[in-house]
Amino acid sequence: MPLIGDRFPEMQVQTTHGVMNLPKDLAGKWFILFSHPADFTPVCTTEFVAFQNRYKEFKDLNCELIGLSIDQVFSHIKWVEWIKDKLNVEIQFPIIADTGAVAEKLGLIHPSKGKNTVRAVFFVDPNSIIRAIVYYPQELGRNFDEFLRMLKGLQISDEQKVAIPANWPNNEIIGNKVIIPPPTDITAARYKKEKYQNFDWWFLYRELEAKES
Repeated sequence: MPLIGDRFPEMQVQTTHGVMNLPKDLAGKWFILFSHPADFTPVCTTEFVAFQNRYKEFKDLNCELIGLSIDQVFSHIKWVEWIKDKLNVEIQFPIIADTGAVAEKLGLIHPSKGKNTVRAVFFVDPNSIIRAIVYYPQELGRNFDEFLRMLKGLQISDEQKVAIPANWPNNEIIGNKVIIPPPTDITAARYKKEKYQNFDWWFLYRELEAKES
């Protein structure tokens, strides 16, 4: 089972958009791979609609989406057609048809939940490194605005070498500001405390840097 910081394992998968080689085909992009227990189930249907409704926002952040469950590709295709016909939402991202091999490799089968995949989410960066993993139980639908927040936070952390506070950008202490990594020696502690807003030498923060246009 891969962990945060590991390279996403190489695999060839059958999807509703054809065969894909992961992570190779998405090198240079972020991608989110998310598993769902089964097609034609109500909670999963609400999740796919929620992801699709935010798909453009993810793509604007250089991020692709990939679904997965242990269902045949024919089931995926019919389910996607049902969502379009009944809910007027066209699912535009690929869904992996898994025989169980991918789920086993990624640790998506939990014994207490039978043979269906749990609701797992993998965030993978442009260097094919797993940056975050989130698990939900089968009975609880996911919060997709949180996944957008996580993606933005990871990208800002990489670009500006900062940490992201709780509930950012609406943190109860520092609002939409970001946290400066704490200094590791006395000289740096004095310098950083003078340079940045702070509550103490180990809790320093600043405004987010504006992106160059």
